[in-house]
Amino acid sequence: MAGDEKAKAKTEQAKGKLKEAAGRAVGNERMTAEGRAEQTKGDARQTKEKAKDTFRH
Repeated sequence: MAGDEKAKAKTEQAKGKLKEAAGRAVGNERMTAEGRAEQTKGDARQTKEKAKDTFRH
């Protein structure tokens, strides 16, 4: 389960980076903001999973 959540976190981060870059390239501020939000969501998920791993071991 934890591996699946970690993979989701990495996917969200990558998707966010791509969306942010695409938004900047076309000058779309909303897309850029959505990309940053997805990256933040992925970062939070990754932090949560790392904390779970720390307490598990």
